[in-house]
Amino acid sequence: MHSSSRRLLTAVALSTVVAVVGTACSSGAGSTDAKDADSGTYTIWDPYPQFAKGSAWTKLLDKCGTRAGVKVQRTGYDTSDLANKTLLAAQQGNSPDVLIVDNPVVSTLAEAGVLTTTDENKLDTSKVDPNLLAAGQSGGKTYGTPIGANTLALYYNKKVLKEAGVDIASVKDWTSLTAALAKVKKAGKKGITFSAIGTEEGSFQFLPWFWGSGAQLTQADSDEAVSALSLWKGWLDKGYAPNSVINNTQTTSWQEFAGGDYAFAENGTWQLANAEKAGFEYGVLPIPGSDGGHAAAPTGGEFVTLPVQEDTGRYTTSQKLATCLTSTQNLYDTDTTLSYVAPTGEVQDKQVAANPALKPWVDAVKSAKGRTSGDLGTKYPKISEQLWKAVQSALSGAKSPKDALTSAQAAVK
Repeated sequence: MHSSSRRLLTAVALSTVVAVVGTACSSGAGSTDAKDADSGTYTIWDPYPQFAKGSAWTKLLDKCGTRAGVKVQRTGYDTSDLANKTLLAAQQGNSPDVLIVDNPVVSTLAEAGVLTTTDENKLDTSKVDPNLLAAGQSGGKTYGTPIGANTLALYYNKKVLKEAGVDIASVKDWTSLTAALAKVKKAGKKGITFSAIGTEEGSFQFLPWFWGSGAQLTQADSDEAVSALSLWKGWLDKGYAPNSVINNTQTTSWQEFAGGDYAFAENGTWQLANAEKAGFEYGVLPIPGSDGGHAAAPTGGEFVTLPVQEDTGRYTTSQKLATCLTSTQNLYDTDTTLSYVAPTGEVQDKQVAANPALKPWVDAVKSAKGRTSGDLGTKYPKISEQLWKAVQSALSGAKSPKDALTSAQAAVK
């Protein structure tokens, strides 16, 4: 990497990364030096430390290395650790050859001069759904390709809804969803649980309602945005949602739903295995927009990227490794392991054919949106912080939804 590019890697970039990672990802630890002295060794960093040597994931990495005629040296880091280590490695001219990184971080690394564009590295993204690819775009350029996506939808407890006389087919928009919650409460059960904590998780969970109202992140205090926050506040006021949502993470919110008394829970694909163990029949419904249709939910999941190297001759092999990891069969196997929806229609069809229960998740992912899309890039973390503060302020009763979002918009400006 050129020294001018390295100077762009500031403490601001580091703090931006810390703010946006960790919403829907795994955690763990690992360490290794970025570059092996042997030019026949290529380094890959990923955020999947839960997969140890000998796992299907590490076997795939080794297989892709063999195909490319090189040895792969892989390290799995905790998501937030990975982003910070990547910036530091880039400062030292010691970046990994292939970097798999949480999608909202891509624009931060791109703006810091860490990543090559797909024009430079020749990664083929032609089959990727445009709404998913947008999370890895900044300034009109694309900086990688998604390995898979997860997103949010509504899990529902079939027994609770049946006892309350709610037909899930009637839930098509905010009005019908709220009417269903009223019936559930009247039947002596609990309505809906979600995470509204004062962190990125809270923003992540609020975004489907925010976007589903027609609001845009560039105008946090619009009438549409106020209607979304008023919806959540109304649910708390009427007892359709518990006050615990203010402190709920996605994990504690799930635990509430798993107790069996709640009709609905907003949560992600990563809870599918837990849903199977919950002990009651459940279904999944894409989050409805205010007037119907599917709301855009934010995409989680990672991008396969190729960091800038001083030795540009390495790109050809790095591109072979990345292409292998995102080939149709390998995407299918990896996304099944990670409980992700694939980023291409071809593999999504294959997933649904193998497991029809994934259909609502594929629908949700097709409507999903990257948090940094629309060239928001590094502006997103600043907006998100004000958004979660507004949610906290309104749900706690400190401010009205309108005043809370007016303050948020003023702070962003």
